[in-house]
Amino acid sequence: MLNAARAEFARKGLRGARIEDITAACGLSKGAFYLHFSSKEALFGEVLARFEAHLNEVNGRRMAAVERHFLGQGVMGSRDRLERSERYRRFVELETAFDLESLELMWSYRDVVSVLVSGSQGTPFESLLWQMTEAQVERVAGDFRRMQSAGAADQEMDAKLFASVIVGAYVLLSQRMVHLKEKPDMSAWAYTLQRLCEGGTLPRFDVPAPVSEPVVSRAKRPTTSQRRPPARAKTRHTPRKSP
Repeated sequence: MLNAARAEFARKGLRGARIEDITAACGLSKGAFYLHFSSKEALFGEVLARFEAHLNEVNGRRMAAVERHFLGQGVMGSRDRLERSERYRRFVELETAFDLESLELMWSYRDVVSVLVSGSQGTPFESLLWQMTEAQVERVAGDFRRMQSAGAADQEMDAKLFASVIVGAYVLLSQRMVHLKEKPDMSAWAYTLQRLCEGGTLPRFDVPAPVSEPVVSRAKRPTTSQRRPPARAKTRHTPRKSP
């Protein structure tokens, strides 16, 4: 029933979807519907609950894997990024793998995102997307602060601003997915996301600026015109004849 409901909500929005169309699509009677849900809004709430549960499960595994990495490999410093150490490369691979899993999840729920963005006006769910977004921002910011406390991230960075950038990117990408007819190369997307963030959150490494040799300025010679003065016309003297 949940899959049939998702398809109906994606086609007609939450207000336009009808219970009888949902039950007909999955071979149930309208009476059977009310044995499970009190309304179509309750059904949509269940769809959203599963989406959030999957999202939180992936995010929870991601943070646990990152903490295990730091526990086993040690906290990375800026030299790890600069020298692309083995533990840094493993960390990048770990992050990229979870970016890919998150993008795959967003792709599988792109119909739900579409309903939240443009099919929930006039319902109790019309502002839910932004509530979910804010909750994810707080979660990512909390995880980032833990990394800052461990010395694995730049402590001068604003955790909530960083989280807003990351979550905002996912929201925009999920909205883009709604309009795509074919599934994009998620591995390329995950690689691009990781490249954008790679090294940017690690502790700073203040490399002294290269000392450049002083530039000796040459005294400019006064510029003179290279044009030659016009030659005077030679006058031909014709001797006078004697009388």
